[in-house]
Amino acid sequence: MNTNQGRESDLSKSAQLPGRPLDTWLRTALIGLVLGITAIFGIAAWLNPYGSDGSALQMGTHEQLGFPPCNFMILTGKPCPSCGMTTSFALMVRGDLENALAANPVGSALAFFLMLLLPWGLASLWFGKTLFIRSIELTGLVVLALFVGIALLRWGIIIAPAYWK
Repeated sequence: MNTNQGRESDLSKSAQLPGRPLDTWLRTALIGLVLGITAIFGIAAWLNPYGSDGSALQMGTHEQLGFPPCNFMILTGKPCPSCGMTTSFALMVRGDLENALAANPVGSALAFFLMLLLPWGLASLWFGKTLFIRSIELTGLVVLALFVGIALLRWGIIIAPAYWK
């Protein structure tokens, strides 16, 4: 088989994959997404989600980045919807699923989703189309609404018992 036939075969396989062709805006957004996810996981790997005694933290890992403690937690004694999310990411990149789920199950699910999104973004850039997704805007909106909804539901479950006494 000559090299032209090989290229034609690769192009025909790409044409068979469903998805929206990438225009300049979408290609730039995907590059930003891939770089952003890579940076998030790089920071998570740099953070130490374990205490001085070696036990996994439940929250507060974000303070290693210079951020203050959670104001909601300080004021109410209850965690906010994102409490433990940075810690869960730092634990997920270390493969500590049990402690990541304990820190914040929604953060763990989000980290897992981003672990899947990274190769999808790279493959979409490679093939020049958003693989298996026709409307990136609608898909992004649905995913965002899903994660925000689940985070708020988790938060409601955590703080509700304080009001049912």
